[in-house]
Amino acid sequence: MLELRCRTPALIPPPFMKRCLLFIAALSALAIPLAAEGQVKKTAASLPEGFHELQIGDAAPDFELVGIDEEMHTLQDYAQADFLLVAFMSNHCPTSQAIEDRLKTMLREYKGKGLRVVAINPNDPAALRPDELGYSKYNDSFPEMKRHAKDQDFSFPYLYDGETQKTALAYGCLATPHVFLFDQERKLRYQGRFDDSRFADPASVTSPDAQNALNALIAGQPVAVPVTLPHGCSTKWITHREQVVTDNEKWEKGEVHVELIDAKGLAELRKNDTQKVRLFNVWATWCGPCVKEFPELVATSRKFGLRHFEFISISMDDPETLPEVKAFLEKNNAIVPGRLKASLKAEGRKGNAYIFNEASSDALIQALDPEWPGPIPHTLVVAPGGEVIYRHNGIVDGDELRAKILEHMGRFYLPEPP
Repeated sequence: MLELRCRTPALIPPPFMKRCLLFIAALSALAIPLAAEGQVKKTAASLPEGFHELQIGDAAPDFELVGIDEEMHTLQDYAQADFLLVAFMSNHCPTSQAIEDRLKTMLREYKGKGLRVVAINPNDPAALRPDELGYSKYNDSFPEMKRHAKDQDFSFPYLYDGETQKTALAYGCLATPHVFLFDQERKLRYQGRFDDSRFADPASVTSPDAQNALNALIAGQPVAVPVTLPHGCSTKWITHREQVVTDNEKWEKGEVHVELIDAKGLAELRKNDTQKVRLFNVWATWCGPCVKEFPELVATSRKFGLRHFEFISISMDDPETLPEVKAFLEKNNAIVPGRLKASLKAEGRKGNAYIFNEASSDALIQALDPEWPGPIPHTLVVAPGGEVIYRHNGIVDGDELRAKILEHMGRFYLPEPP
């Protein structure tokens, strides 16, 4: 996801802060992430009509939003709090997920000091591409907000604004997370990032900006750095739905390259001397269960398309039917995600679809998974270095498969190894 970060916000003169924020917001709206490492591809987009940037000293805009408790919440419901932190967050964004525990810690540590927190999900779930969900079990829909909050034991209200996005527009939500801290009179005293780290480890935080601002308010002092730039995943505005449609159309028109492979070649792939998690599936066009489960495998490939992940299909069809296999794969959109192409090229490979070309399936079993009982479909997921993290014979449960992969790969950005 595009990381929006200001390392030295105090050095930005106040008159230029508004222009800086709007410029970053425009970049955020343009960004379509290619990788966790920060590569981006840009599309023609802009901030939606009605977007309003709050200034320090402005009154908190009112809202009326449904929470995961099925109750309607308004600004007035928090009138008794000395300080109110409005945190725009989401289910899917790894940067947003990374601050969840730190936000819960803040609530515990400041219990009895007049702080209330209300989280708001600003995103339209229909404006998210499948590969933007590679760090989460859930999309940003209201029902999935309930499940995510339950999984993560949220200790604060979590409200849904994705249907109209009126609150996100009124507050000027650029990304998730984006926080706004108000005093007792509900005047804005701080807005921007929660802290300076996109990682989940609290030890990675060097500037706890929202906490610093809160401490100043508690002490009756002015906030030293009242504005920082939020960093995280750009707000998924309703106007972005067209981009998702365009991406889906491109995906559906993709070409699949199919090659023959023998046991020796498969054994090399199975060793997995890469940084990628590899999903192997053995199937055939004449196998009913294989055909039935295939869309779940493609959905898995798309979900993790921005991560170190690869779906490798091994067909047991007659090698002479390669055109038919290719046609099936293209009909089911089993194309290589764009981010994966560079790693395939580096390995000297043209694609990730193969037909096994030896007569004996015993050689295939020994090369891929000696514990495989023989029937197809058969699915194996291996971590870098070849460790098995999932195996299943028969039709896979797509949700179970993706949950197992996510459990291994994690919900957060991770620091690059030294």
